[in-house]
Parts: sequence; C-alpha cells; structure tokens
Amino acid sequence: MYLPQYVNTLGQDLLHRYGEPVHKIALDVGFTCPNRDGSIGVGGCTFCNNASFSPNQNQPSLVQQIENGRRAVFRITGARLYLAYFQAYTNTYAEINRLAALYDEALAQPDVVGLSVGTRPDCVSEAVLDLLASYRQRGYEVWLELGLQSAFDETLQRVNRGHGFAAYRQTVRAAQARGLPICTHLIVGLPGEGRTHNLQTLAQVLELGVQGLKLHPLHVVRHTILAVQWKQKQYAPLGKDEYIDIACDLIERTPPQMLFHRLTATAPNNILLAPQWCAEKWPIINGIAAELARRGSYQGKKCQGNKCQGKKMDRLPAFDMDQ
Repeated sequence: MYLPQYVNTLGQDLLHRYGEPVHKIALDVGFTCPNRDGSIGVGGCTFCNNASFSPNQNQPSLVQQIENGRRAVFRITGARLYLAYFQAYTNTYAEINRLAALYDEALAQPDVVGLSVGTRPDCVSEAVLDLLASYRQRGYEVWLELGLQSAFDETLQRVNRGHGFAAYRQTVRAAQARGLPICTHLIVGLPGEGRTHNLQTLAQVLELGVQGLKLHPLHVVRHTILAVQWKQKQYAPLGKDEYIDIACDLIERTPPQMLFHRLTATAPNNILLAPQWCAEKWPIINGIAAELARRGSYQGKKCQGNKCQGKKMDRLPAFDMDQ
C-alpha cells in the first residue's frame, strides 16, 4: 500500500518532472524571527522552542550543510538532485543583498536545482518576491513556503503568532502575480481548535489557489509556553488516530492537482514531551494511507467545484514525500 496511490506528493511530482528523485536539504543559516527580536513581538509562538534558538556561530557553512545533507540523502536514497530548503526560522527576514548572496551560494552547487524558502507571510517584501521570481525566470525550481498554521485570527493571537490571515492573503496574491508557487503550512491540533476549524482553514486557503500544502500535528516540546500549558493541563494534544482521521478529511477535500509536501512532522526525542507518537514519521504516513484505503477514498474525492474533480492516483513506486 503506497501513499502516492491516494495522495499527490511533491516527491512524486519532482520524480516525474526531473526523471529521478529530487530531495530537499534542510538548511539553517542563522536567521532570526520578528516575533523574537521585538520587531513584532518577543518569545516567539507558544509552540516554538525558544531554547533551541541562537544565531549559531558554530553552525556549519551553507556549503558544508549542503554537502552533509547530500551525503546523508545519497546514502539512504541514491538521489543526486536537491532543493536547498531554507528551513530554520524566517528565511526572508534579512537585507535583500544578504538573501541574494545566500540563495546564490546554494544554487551555485551543481546538483542543486532550486530553492524552497520557509518564512512568515508578514516578512515577504516586494523585493524578496522579485528576487525569487528572478530565479524562476532562470529555470530554477522555486517554492515559497508560508507558515500560516490557521486561518482563524483568534487562534493565531492565542499562540502569539504575530500576524493574521490578512497578511497571508496579501502575500499569496503578491506571489501569485509573479508566478511563484506557494506551499502553505497548516497545523492540526492548535489550542482551541477542532476538526471544523481545520476544514474551514483549508477552504480559505484553497479559495486563494495555492499550489502546495504541508500538514503538521502540533507537538509539545521543552522550553515553550505550550509545554507549561500542557503540564498545567490547559492543553491536551491530539491522539494519533484522531490526527490521521482529520488529515484524511483534509486530503479528501484537497484538489487532486495540489501537491502535499508533508503530511506529518516529528520532533527529536530529547525535546519532545507529547504526544509520543510524534517521534516517528512512517507510522503516521502509513496510517494515513491505510485509512484512505479503508474509506475507499483519495485526494480530491470530496472536493467541491469545477477544479476539484477527484480521481484516484495511479499506483507508483514508494517514495519519501517528506523530502
């Protein structure tokens, strides 16, 4: 039973377009966040591990990180092509010259075919969008990854996110005007939210017409406000089966042409407090595939509208969609 039989994944899309696997290499180049440095707020989001943050001067250089990631990925998968994934914190929150230098350095690697840039929707200037669009015009793969998490402003305020849905909408429209593909990050299990919130958030995101999605279960990690709330029994994380059930509901309502970049997320055992099932990825991915099979369902089956006519995916070889 293969997930790509039921879900349209980024990994399979890249495999078809490039003729071989393309994997993301996660990078940390020492960016900060305006929700930490006082520009917007301090302390970060309630679920973010503040103790893990520092502009780490001991972090390997960008080129060394790519080399380390290249070796690790090749050893496991044999992949020879990569996307430079600027992942840690807000990767558009710097002077445009610094951003251009870092993006250029990554793309100068001969086996790096593009960029995936993770950021907040309130930290993407017109200049950044123009820069990313210029790489697309030169033939590189480029994804703008926007951390929305929820379309409900009260939820975003509750977790000290520092922006609302309006900022996300504005950035999506500005990126679309430049032909930039967008992957939106959504968290399932946020405090005060349930299945209905998740479905309504998805509907609002789909209405804007983005190209990709990432789903994350909310997990509690050490040294966070959420950890304090959890210990005081003010927050209870989702169970594994509940998360799988909600994820499948969202998949069924997502247009078949949209690409899922991720369907779950994990945290290291040394900082993970709860739920313990977030320590492993594959049991969740396999559980999602099994639940879709049990339902006789697949991506797009319950989608609404002319662009949402679902059809079952062709059976394809197993491939790690979590890049």
